[in-house]
Amino acid sequence: MSAYGAILAQVTDIPSLRGAHLVDRYLDDVRIDRSVVDGMVMRGVAFEHLDIDAPFLHEGGVLLVNGVDVAPFVDAELERRFPGREQRFAPDPAGLRAAHAALVAAWDDLVARAEELPDDAVHAQVDDEWSLAQTIRHGVFAIDVWLGVCTGTDDVHPLGQPHAEAEESGFDLSRLDLDEAPWADVLAARADRDARVVAYLADVTDADLVREVPNPWWPDGTLTVRDALHTILGEGWEHLRFATRDLATVAEEI
Repeated sequence: MSAYGAILAQVTDIPSLRGAHLVDRYLDDVRIDRSVVDGMVMRGVAFEHLDIDAPFLHEGGVLLVNGVDVAPFVDAELERRFPGREQRFAPDPAGLRAAHAALVAAWDDLVARAEELPDDAVHAQVDDEWSLAQTIRHGVFAIDVWLGVCTGTDDVHPLGQPHAEAEESGFDLSRLDLDEAPWADVLAARADRDARVVAYLADVTDADLVREVPNPWWPDGTLTVRDALHTILGEGWEHLRFATRDLATVAEEI
């Protein structure tokens, strides 16, 4: 089960279809969000278009299509489309610095492409997903959370965009301003938080990387500083993928 699935599994009041057997049903246009589908089996299904987004597929997940595990092919294709993504699990300080630099460069490229579009494009939403501005703001929040456990601080930028379940996990969201923010302010917040990561990575040691810190989403759990930094990188690349996908749709509709 993925890290997100493990967290979700701790919540007992979520409606469940666990163990259901659906036969001869029309499930056209069904949308499943923020749900655990581990062990789901589909046999003899028919479709012309099926869209699966599984951000944690790289965590050893198996996705069988007609008996073929396509997970490794998906990962390889994403690394081809997003050069530098393959560095997100770098094990040492030098590798982590290079990995973060590659991530920042990739986001800089996307921002540059967005700024070639009309001004409102950065605030446009596709299928009720976050806009580019909101996605960048979530990156700010993610850095505050995961770098915060490394440094022992809880400094949350007011423009951070939290996970939907952040409040249930005990985060104080009263300091956040969730109204639409000017694009220049969003970019300034991103630059500030990226600079904080750069500063931390400049001095981090191998000994620091194996130090255990609290897991911010699982109160009874711990993880290493290396794990927390990998999460910053992983979140950055996954949300870059989402933002790239949606910005392409926005550009087509202009």
